[in-house]
Amino acid sequence: MLLTPADLLRERGLRVTAQRLAVLRAVSSEPHLTADVVAETVRAEVGSISLQAVYDSLSALAEAGMIRRIQPAGSAALFETRVSDNHHHAICRYCGRVDDVDCALGTAPCLTAVDDMGYEIDEAEVIYWGRCPECAANESSTRSPTTQPPMRRQQETSRQESDRRV
Repeated sequence: MLLTPADLLRERGLRVTAQRLAVLRAVSSEPHLTADVVAETVRAEVGSISLQAVYDSLSALAEAGMIRRIQPAGSAALFETRVSDNHHHAICRYCGRVDDVDCALGTAPCLTAVDDMGYEIDEAEVIYWGRCPECAANESSTRSPTTQPPMRRQQETSRQESDRRV
């Protein structure tokens, strides 16, 4: 029997609220979303919700192990529901696209430190930076990558497109 999202929240000791359910659905609908994009998605579904309530829900879901938070250098935090493994990410410096990359070698933590300095390592987070296939194929992307963080560019492009529609 499959558990409902409400059952999953209860199983993890979290109170079931409309906001948490909507945040979980938003993150489940598309991987690697920023909190701002999650907030926009949730507002479209449930109406008014503060950005702080979205952050609180994201934090509770991450602490409960239901979602994963990644923070690429120079970018806003991203959230995803793929939590069952220790995978990595590839990020395009040109368009901000983010893709999951399976573990480099073996089982978690995937990479063995040359000197673990006594740590009991249980996770490795690797981000591969480069140019996605679409940008590599696009002649206009032969210019050098922009210095603006990729996720911020992606959010601004999304906002500009929705401003044009209004």
